[in-house]
Amino acid sequence: MTQLSVNLNAVAQLRNRRNLPWPSVVGLARIVLDAGAVGITVHPRPDERHIRRTDVFDLVNLLRAEYSSAELNIEGYPTEAFLDLVSAANPQQVTLVPDAPEQATSDHGWDFIADREMLTRVVGDLKSHDRRVALFCDPDAGVDQIAAAKAIGADRVELYTGPYGSCFDNPDAAIQSLSDLADTARAAHAAGLGINAGHDLTLGNLPAFVASVPHLDEVSIGHAITADALTLGFAEAVRKYLGALQA
Repeated sequence: MTQLSVNLNAVAQLRNRRNLPWPSVVGLARIVLDAGAVGITVHPRPDERHIRRTDVFDLVNLLRAEYSSAELNIEGYPTEAFLDLVSAANPQQVTLVPDAPEQATSDHGWDFIADREMLTRVVGDLKSHDRRVALFCDPDAGVDQIAAAKAIGADRVELYTGPYGSCFDNPDAAIQSLSDLADTARAAHAAGLGINAGHDLTLGNLPAFVASVPHLDEVSIGHAITADALTLGFAEAVRKYLGALQA
């Protein structure tokens, strides 16, 4: 069954509007894990506009003390500062993304061929400490790109689902996007890579996505699940998304 990791960046961004300790990133992490999520995802950025360095270590302490089977997934561009943070926090999974620091959110995958040398070095170091490494992947990455991702040493790719999510008012485009994602997932699976996915997955589009794209190990969802939690509450929102994954 495809597992759910909840991204808490939006929670942290709401908290950071005020110099106050709520909403609590740790408190909501506890709620979503109790509701059935298997892990927590964070994407700390250099300016700490949402997740802060201190949040990362607070989450590490929470998982070690209360949720030993849950996973922490840290996303980011492999700068020296990011890699130092990963080394100190030692999460179970690291997802490398080709983001510029000023980007609002991730919006494209790696060019695994062009960036092969750098990624091979970084991935090798990360995996030497028994961490799972995922690489952010374009939804229509070809077989050559997937082969390069495998050669780099990644354990998984994370399919960028933003283009699919933007098709909410265009069913024909959604069908084509799902076809691209399914082809990429099959190629990744054939190459021996695990498959994660994330960005703009919602209660509305998740069932079709799961039905169309094979071999999914994990989805990480943040913005939509946080938006739904405003009306449903976080625990019920998590349960709804778990239901959508099983639909």
